[in-house]
Amino acid sequence: MFGYILPLRDELKVKDWERFRSVYCGLCRTMGRRCGPLSRLLLSYDFTFLALLLGADSPQGRCRCPAAPCRGRCCMTQNAALELAADESMILSWWKIQDQLEDESGWKKLLARFLSLLFRRSYRRASERQPAFDKVVREQLEALRRLETEGCPSMDRPADAFARILTAAVPAAGDAFRDRSMEQLLYHVGRWIYLIDAWDDLNEDLKSGSYNPLVLRFSLTEAPAPDSPAGESVRRTLLHSTNLALSALRLLDEGPNTPLLENILWGGLPMVQNAVLSGQWRALKKPRIR
Repeated sequence: MFGYILPLRDELKVKDWERFRSVYCGLCRTMGRRCGPLSRLLLSYDFTFLALLLGADSPQGRCRCPAAPCRGRCCMTQNAALELAADESMILSWWKIQDQLEDESGWKKLLARFLSLLFRRSYRRASERQPAFDKVVREQLEALRRLETEGCPSMDRPADAFARILTAAVPAAGDAFRDRSMEQLLYHVGRWIYLIDAWDDLNEDLKSGSYNPLVLRFSLTEAPAPDSPAGESVRRTLLHSTNLALSALRLLDEGPNTPLLENILWGGLPMVQNAVLSGQWRALKKPRIR
């Protein structure tokens, strides 16, 4: 999907980095089993974060990675958290492809059409297993499209629509305090993802004339510097969402994935944010899980 939700590896203990890798590889294998082998191409760090938040925890084994078949990998065995994350990753990816099918032209539209046909069956199977999440994704993406059509200049309204998708990713457990904390955590992570992606796409959207709330909000004609008024405003609202997500996490019961989740929120997100705002994110090779 987006790939912005990463841990700050230099601050992780070895055992926590190994756990992140095992969940990442476990999610990849689970997607292959539940949604077909080609669905593994849609694997993202963002849904690895979701699997960790859902409490992915099961024995670890060894597996072979199609991208590096000569080396064995430490891989978490399939569990309920990985299964849910795999289905929801497929659903959100498919709807993102539909969005591209509507917006793009030329070879990009042809590629989106091909991917839509390629993953249609996998999407149908995943949506049958997770109909509630599929419904929320469809409704909120329709809301986003209406805001785009209207040329909405607000940062908050489109970010809110996307954030509501993530709040639906974790089913309610019946504990009002836990459910509210989880909802707030996912809401602010979703809001952060939407806004950081909007900044990341600024140059491309300015050239193409595509909708970008930051362009309209700050009347931009070119990508601003990170220390400009627009850059400082975006930085502050991103920091606000990060802090609220971290506060919500600390209200939840601790588990084996808590150190990883805390590292991602207080270390990984600021690292990515600084790289994106300074224009270095695409110039750098995105971290690989090795």
